[in-house]
Amino acid sequence: MITRYRAGLALGAMLWAGSVCAAQGSHSKDKPKPAPLIDSIQGPALYKAYCASCHGAGAKGDGVMTSSLKVKPSDLTRIAARNGGTFPLMRIESIISGETLPPAGHGSSQMPVWGPIFSHVERDQDLGRVRIDNLARYLRDIQMK
Repeated sequence: MITRYRAGLALGAMLWAGSVCAAQGSHSKDKPKPAPLIDSIQGPALYKAYCASCHGAGAKGDGVMTSSLKVKPSDLTRIAARNGGTFPLMRIESIISGETLPPAGHGSSQMPVWGPIFSHVERDQDLGRVRIDNLARYLRDIQMK
């Protein structure tokens, strides 16, 4: 009787472990793959490739992916206006790189962190920082006056 009980427990544990492994395997297939790194390091090209789908071509928060997001993306042309007329370049670079979380209303868990993707350059890791700086400066340049 005890042997049957142990065999049943062992079988149950194996089935449970198998279902956990299968579930984990199916989740890894569902995870979105990171966006490919584009060749350009220019701010406008980086914005178009990595930001426009959510924030919109004009950076107003009206991109094609907006309807699938829980929180509407912010209007990136009003960053300076929301910060007393001064564009917080260092803070924006820190948000893009993932070193600082975006403001609470932004939907921070949905915004991708681009720092690791921008820095995935085999020939020169420093280009990641250049990309982040160029993107942040582009956002500075498109601020509403």
